[in-house]
Amino acid sequence: MNSKKILLVCSAGMSTSLLMSKMQKSAQEKGIEAEVAAMSSNEAVKQLAKEKADVLLLGPQVRFMKGKFEKLVADTNTPVAVIDMKDYGRMDGEKVLASALELINNSEK
Repeated sequence: MNSKKILLVCSAGMSTSLLMSKMQKSAQEKGIEAEVAAMSSNEAVKQLAKEKADVLLLGPQVRFMKGKFEKLVADTNTPVAVIDMKDYGRMDGEKVLASALELINNSEK
């Protein structure tokens, strides 16, 4: 199984950094190959111009940008979703990882 690229986007890239660490830890514990990156929305736009992500997860504070990112990745079949506010607030890396992998699996069908 190839490594899954999960891109977390928030306004400054700071609040998602902790979530990114927890998601990476959860993936390691489960033996899942996942590359999780956290960045600001501006950085994400630049990153997506260079490299495709398997899933794009937006922090609740940038949910208003969902349409912009959906247009940006429309030709790549990359799912875009807003992270559940409860999971985000709890920094529940395991749950957010599970939802990211589910989105990836559904997009590959």
